Amino acid sequence: MRILLVEDDDSLAQAVAAVLSKQNYVVDIAADGEAGWELVTVCNYDLILLDVILPKLDGISLCRQLRQEGYKMPILLLTAKDSRTDKVMGLDAGADDYVVKPFDFGELSARIRALGRRGNSSLPPVLEWGNLRLDPSSCEVTYAGNVLHITAKEYSILELFLRNNQRTFSRSAIVDHLWGADTDPPADDTIKSHIKSLRQKLKAAGAPYNFIETVYGLGYRLKPDAKKQKSQESKEEPTPTQQEIFSAAVAKAREDFQAKVGSRITVLEQASNALKEGTLNSGLQQNAEQEAHKLAGSLGSFGFARGSLLAEKIESILQSQTPINQVQSQHLCELVTELQRELEKTTTDEQILSEQRQKMLLIVSGDRQVVEQLVKEAATQGMHIDIAINTADARSAIESSSPDVVLLDLDCSDEVKDSLKLLTELSNRTPPIPVLVFTDRSNFAERLEVARAGGRSFLHKSMPPKQMLELVIQTIQSISVSKTRVMVVDDDPQVLTLIWNLLEPWGIKLTTLEDPRRFWETLTEFSPDLLVLDIKMPHVNGIELCQVVRNDPYWSKLPVLFLTAHVTADTVDRIFATGADDCISKPIEGAKLITRIFKRLELISKKT
Repeated sequence: MRILLVEDDDSLAQAVAAVLSKQNYVVDIAADGEAGWELVTVCNYDLILLDVILPKLDGISLCRQLRQEGYKMPILLLTAKDSRTDKVMGLDAGADDYVVKPFDFGELSARIRALGRRGNSSLPPVLEWGNLRLDPSSCEVTYAGNVLHITAKEYSILELFLRNNQRTFSRSAIVDHLWGADTDPPADDTIKSHIKSLRQKLKAAGAPYNFIETVYGLGYRLKPDAKKQKSQESKEEPTPTQQEIFSAAVAKAREDFQAKVGSRITVLEQASNALKEGTLNSGLQQNAEQEAHKLAGSLGSFGFARGSLLAEKIESILQSQTPINQVQSQHLCELVTELQRELEKTTTDEQILSEQRQKMLLIVSGDRQVVEQLVKEAATQGMHIDIAINTADARSAIESSSPDVVLLDLDCSDEVKDSLKLLTELSNRTPPIPVLVFTDRSNFAERLEVARAGGRSFLHKSMPPKQMLELVIQTIQSISVSKTRVMVVDDDPQVLTLIWNLLEPWGIKLTTLEDPRRFWETLTEFSPDLLVLDIKMPHVNGIELCQVVRNDPYWSKLPVLFLTAHVTADTVDRIFATGADDCISKPIEGAKLITRIFKRLELISKKT
């Protein structure tokens, strides 16, 4: 996909371009509206990222001009904070969506993916042609379930063919779509080389060599017959490599931004000092105002949410139409100093924020106003956000980003039952993904349906965003199993190995015991949060061990889960009479065991 970014803040523009390039987008940059218009007239773009406040020709005027001239590519506005008028005017001028500065890079990527899907309503979130499957969210390409290891340019060529699967592309058309305006166009042999390499990699994965077909005299296209092949759904999890690349790109962009931000702070310092000395001229004041405006729009995108607010306050003072008085002058000086300190935060602070950002929240809602407020609040919490506007997009986002929790608008689909179906699916996953529901409605019947489907909370849309996010954070904390300690006692070493292999990947600390005679010393040394016991063991059976635990004042509340091959009514009665919390029958079903253990750990967290 080829994107035009029209943004006059060079630091932000370069950072956005760097991050998007790592996701296999081709990005051209224009520093003003007129340059943006010139690029659109000579290049083919799939999407435009358009800042509102631009030199020479503002973003809304450019958007209106593009639509009047018949350009139909999606336009995503980058608007200033709390600029409701800009949003309304931009959408009326023909924009398809907007992101408020400062924005989260993950949210920006999600909105670009959503607009890419919306640009051709016939295309699903995952692009397929026969057994070929390309997932734009993870940038993974598979053929018949086999992962293709392709270059970024090869990926772009395949995506171009899949998004325009009825079209034949000449070599020059491929160049127009996939090479930036500031790069020299490649020779024809380069395109031939890319196509040849793709064919070889597809063939190695099981595709016919002419899967990418040559139409002599015209160019290349996907072979029509290939569409008739039965698509084989890959069961592999999306590769985490692309997520790691994205995170590294954002980190690098932040580092580059910090290296350049000093010159902007210097301008603010100069204006502040000149104001104190009574020598501030209109040119310096205007320059400082522009720098403050850019900082307000970009700092939050790099993790400096408070810095963004400080820059906004500085901009407000500098854009005053009346002379700045002594009190305002002193306040400006304090704000600039505070902003400097904010940008000099220690690595420890950054590490804390980084750890917080590991938690992913997926918001499923088409209510732009509510989503914007939640995203703004989440930025202050250091939480990573993904957005889906409907349940179909949500399923795609869940597979690619693996959220820790989902905030689901019950009204996000045409019918409530679609949202409830998604809720049920997430509750039945192993492990389940917790879902908090929010809606304008509040009747008992819907509350009951949400509870039956496995929803964790039923929230009203009128609830303040901060309170909603607090509940989200509490939910994440309550289901965290990392560092939880589980002790398993079973005389069958194969069962112990099976349970170890099932639980260890989740970060759970485990200890296993074959000889129940060493139970007490192991229990007191390991100090588990959950105990798993087999019933029938030599020397000491599981029910006796449970009685020992329940008789001790310190361990009496320890959750106990039984494994039993004897699922008779009498056995189950004895288990629960002893004080067990749950029991699972043998042979062990991995999914069932994990779900039960996670449910029990979740209850422990809620009690604490």
